[in-house]
Parts: sequence; C-alpha cells; structure tokens
Amino acid sequence: MKKNLLVSFLLSIMGIFPIIAQIQEPVLFKTEFKSTSENEAEIVFTGDIEAGWHVYSTDLPSGGPISATFNIDQIKGLELVGKLTPQGKEIENFDKMFEMNVRYFEGKAVFIQKLKITGATYSIEGYMEYGACNDENCLPPTAVSFSYSGKGIAQAPVVEQPKEKQPAAEESVIKEEITKVATDTTAVQPNAEGIASTNYWEPVIDQLNAFGEETAQAANQSWIYIFIAGFLGGLIALFTPCVWPIIPMTVSFFLKRSKDKKKGIKDAWTYGISIVVIYVTLGLAITLIFGASALNSLSTNAIFNILFFLMLVIFAASFFGAFEITLPSKWSNAVDSKAEQTSGLISIFLMAFTLSLVSFSCTGPIIGFLLVELGTTGNIVAPAIGMFGFALALALPFTLFAMFPTWLKSMPKSGGWMNVIKVTLGFLELAFALKFLSVADLAYGWRILDRETFLALWIVIFALLGFYLLGKIKFPHDDDDDKVSVPRFFLALASLAFAVYMVPGLWGAPLKAVSAFAPPMNTQDFNLYKNEVHAQFKDYDEGMNYAKQNGKPVMLDFTGYGCVNCRKMELAVWTDSKVSDIIQNDYVLITLFVDDKTPLPAPVKITENGKEITLRTIGDKWSYLQRTKFGANAQPFYVLIDNEGKPLNKAYKYDEDINEYVKFLETGLDNYKK
Repeated sequence: MKKNLLVSFLLSIMGIFPIIAQIQEPVLFKTEFKSTSENEAEIVFTGDIEAGWHVYSTDLPSGGPISATFNIDQIKGLELVGKLTPQGKEIENFDKMFEMNVRYFEGKAVFIQKLKITGATYSIEGYMEYGACNDENCLPPTAVSFSYSGKGIAQAPVVEQPKEKQPAAEESVIKEEITKVATDTTAVQPNAEGIASTNYWEPVIDQLNAFGEETAQAANQSWIYIFIAGFLGGLIALFTPCVWPIIPMTVSFFLKRSKDKKKGIKDAWTYGISIVVIYVTLGLAITLIFGASALNSLSTNAIFNILFFLMLVIFAASFFGAFEITLPSKWSNAVDSKAEQTSGLISIFLMAFTLSLVSFSCTGPIIGFLLVELGTTGNIVAPAIGMFGFALALALPFTLFAMFPTWLKSMPKSGGWMNVIKVTLGFLELAFALKFLSVADLAYGWRILDRETFLALWIVIFALLGFYLLGKIKFPHDDDDDKVSVPRFFLALASLAFAVYMVPGLWGAPLKAVSAFAPPMNTQDFNLYKNEVHAQFKDYDEGMNYAKQNGKPVMLDFTGYGCVNCRKMELAVWTDSKVSDIIQNDYVLITLFVDDKTPLPAPVKITENGKEITLRTIGDKWSYLQRTKFGANAQPFYVLIDNEGKPLNKAYKYDEDINEYVKFLETGLDNYKK
C-alpha cells in the first residue's frame, strides 16, 4: 500500500528491500485460569499486539486467514462450555485478496474459553492457536500453550478421562530424528514419521546473514514515499487557478510594505513557514481525531469506501467546472479582517490562513484524496508527513520569489493552461474513485464492477483524458485556443498509450501497473491468460533429494494459505515471463505451507530456545524448519539454497519490484555456478 501511494501520484502527473533473516514476535499472549463460581471457570488469553500488526478472530470462513482456535491435549474433571469467544474491540472489514469479510484485533486481543468443573480434581493441557499479519508479512499459526490443575467439586467422583498419548520411547525416537543432523549427504527418503534425517536441516543462519541485510529501513522508506506523494500533490495544487495568481501579489506585498528588503524576505519566510504549520497541524488533527488504526480500518470498510467514492466523484465534477467547492466567504473575510487589524507574526500567520481558505476550491480535492490515501496506510504520522510535503511545495515559491524577485518576470502568466490542470485532475479523481467503489462492490457481492468492467471504465477515462489534452473535448471554463502545446501533446500521448496498455487486460493480461487498483483476477469472467508458476514439490526432503539427483539449485518458498502478500507476489511477480522462466527452468521450486493443518503421524515435542514446544501438523514442521535453519518466521520468505542446503543469496521478503526479484534469482544462480 505504501508504494501504491507514490504510484497513484506518479499516474496523476502523466527498491527492493531484501531483509536479513529474523524471528519476529509482534504478539505476546499470557493465559489465566479464573474460577467464576463453584463449578464454573474460564481460561483467558490476553495478547498485546505491536502497532501495525493484527490478530485474526475466531470462526473465520474457510479459505481465509488463520482463525483463533482452542485445542485440548488432555482434560480431566472439566467440560468445555461453548466455543472460544473473542472479547473487546473487534474490527470487521472486507479483505480484497480473500474476497470475504475478516475480523481481527489491533493493539490488544482477548479470547475466553468457558469451562464446567465436573470432578473433585481437574487438570487440562492444550493450546490456543492464532494467526497474525501486518501489511508486509504474516506469522505461521502460533500456539499459546497452557496447563492447569486443581481441586474441583468435593462431592464429585474422580473420573479419569481417557487420554491418548504417544509412548515415551516412540516420542523420543521422533524427537531424535527431527533434531539430529546426518553426515551422509546422499539422498534420504522420509521415514515413517514424515521427518527426514538429513543434513538438509542443518542451520545456516550465519551463512545466510553473511550475504547482507536490508539496504534501508522499510519504515524510513515509507516515510520518504509519503513525503514525495505529498510534495507532488502540493506541486499540482501550486499550478491551479486558485494559487498561482496569488504568488506575485503576495510576494510584491511583502517586498513593498517594508523599505528593508531583508525584512521583506524574512516576512516571506515567515509566511511560508506558517503555511507549513497550518497544513501539518491539519495532518496531525486527522490522526488525533480518528486514530491511526481507525483510519487504517477505513481503507477496507465498505460503507466508508462508498463515501470516498462519492466524495471523489464530487471533486471530479468540481474540477470539470460543474460547480465550485468553496468554504463560506465570511470565514476568509473574518480571517483577512483580523490580519489587517494585527501586525507582526500574527498578521502574517493569518494571511497564510486566508490563503488556505481562499484556495480551498482547488486544494481541497487534492488534500481530500491525499488524506484518504495517507490515513489508510496505518502509519500514525503519515498524514502529518504527507501534509508537510504538500505545504512545503506550496510554500517554497512564495519564499524563493521573495529572495529572488527578478524571477517574477519569468513566471508563466495566468491563463487557460491552469484550467487544463484542473480538468486533468478531475479525470484522475474520477479514475481513483472507482478504486474505492471496487472495495465496496466486492464486500457486498454486487458484481457490478468486475475486473473487466473496471478496466473498461479506466480505458474510457484515460482515452477521454487524452482526447481532452489534444483539444478534442471542451469543458465550461476552457478557452477557445485551438493550439496544443508540446507538454499537452506528450501528456495526451502518455494517457492514450496507458489506455491502450490496459486493453489486453480485458482478456486476462495481468497488467502489473494497475494490479493495486483493479479488482482481483478471479472476478474476471473471460480470461485467456495462463502463466502461473506452480511448485514442483511441497515436501522439503523430497524436493531436496530431487535437486541433488539432478544437480540443480533450490528455491524455497515459505508461504501460507492465509498469507495475503504471498498471493500478491505470486500474481504480480511470479507471472512475469522472465521470473517464471528462471524459476521453472533453473531452480527446483519447493513450496512449504506453514499453516498446513495435515497432522503429523505423531506429535513431536522439542525444546527450542529453552522452551518445550509440540509440532502437531505438517505446517508446524515447516515453520520449525524456517526458524531453526534460517532464523525467520514470517511469510512470504524466499531463500535460495544449493542441493546440500547451503544459502546462495540473502533472503527475500515481500516486495513487488520485478527487476530486483530477477536480480535476486540471477545472483543465486551465479553463486551456485561458482
């Protein structure tokens, strides 16, 4: 989403981060056994969730993310009452990738399992399993173990409930086979328990990290993208009819009202700083009023997406010239009057505030779009950073022209070109309005805006924009000049080319440039495009044996059925012809689902970091492999290894930069050949 924000504004004016392997623990749960009456009790699970992460609730539909579940290993003297129940502020939103409503918690999650005490003594052992994700990756299904015992109802008979348990000797054998490292590098078939005893499992964390770590901090990069998006928005607003003509008048006023040129420049600087303060304050106010998590929730809330759609359509109509969106004139008159009655810094600040009110008909739609996009990034400081970039672009000309007044003579004169910018923005606001309507359409299942319908509308919008820029279409405030300037011609060329680019999407072409905005591919009724990459193996040891026998390197894909960004990578990156060609021809692709619920032949108890854990499913096994061999536990996680299990390049996480992904694959091949 963070990169998509920059893409939005780059479209408006027409890295890769491989990460060092690491174990993430964004959620910490504690458990508590509470007696609520003589024969009733409950187990309470309370989780603290890091900012930016969320924990999914219970009973989500099949095919979606990992639901929270309550699981029992042994129970005596107790009976379950109902199901695991979520408590607290549960957020419900439509997830575009899963095409379903999902429920989750941010900040804090509480789950309660009620129990009935039936025996004189009781004991219970088990675990709660949950799934957690952020905007970039997901954790494998995580277990929160518990074990409680005590005295129950005095008069109740002691009844030992049957308990199935793996014999100690056999359990010891399984544990030994999963943890031992064999010295023989020949191919070994999986044993009866499904756990192979080869050196393919040998930890390579140090070797992997030796290839390097991420090139920049993702958070810092996201701030840069947000700032640039805001700055571009400010530049666009600068060239509108509401702002551009005011620049020479304001600068001349500051220079003429003071005989001292230095004081005039100082006043212009103060004016510019005041503009920045006003808009940054607006950004902070948005976050403080709504809260970062609430703003993030709005991005997938169906009702608010409909409101955003209508808001952008109104903004577009305003830019087309149907009407003007203005604030009450008495507001600007009152502020302007106060500015005349005061002096010094207060007077200059009020003049800047007057500018923000007077120019609202042009800046309002741009600010509205920016705040919607910035607010839904989930970054608590995003609106402030975006507004800082916006205000800086808006304020710079006032300061620079005051410092270099001779530049005023070279300023382009006000004219019809400014209305062209407004109308162009109207087309773009209309195009992005469909993005918000698409989310609501998917949430309610209307099926009025399937992928081909969405693309057809975008093709028409950008084609009309191209014809407008060529002077073939006129709007109310356009002048009668039939000449088309060179910049307009090239913008028209770009818009028409973009419309033609989208045409193959009507038949199923992936269209990576618009994949972040268009509905998912599975809403397409007519799809002729077939270029999906499928794993050769879904078992690690079998795949490694095959690679060893055929002398090929391996690409490990640690993924999950409930991993949204895993699907995004497969659709946006793996379908690229160069990427798919390298993966399918030069590597053995092994895909390991860490949330695969297929039970192991028998549970395996192991000690990891001084804590005993139990591997119960195939997914647990692959998650354990990822943690112990590569020192990571988030998905998607891609790692290239030779056919003896040694890394060939740094690990790669979620990033849709195709060129960098190709570089990642080619570097692995080069190192393998060496």
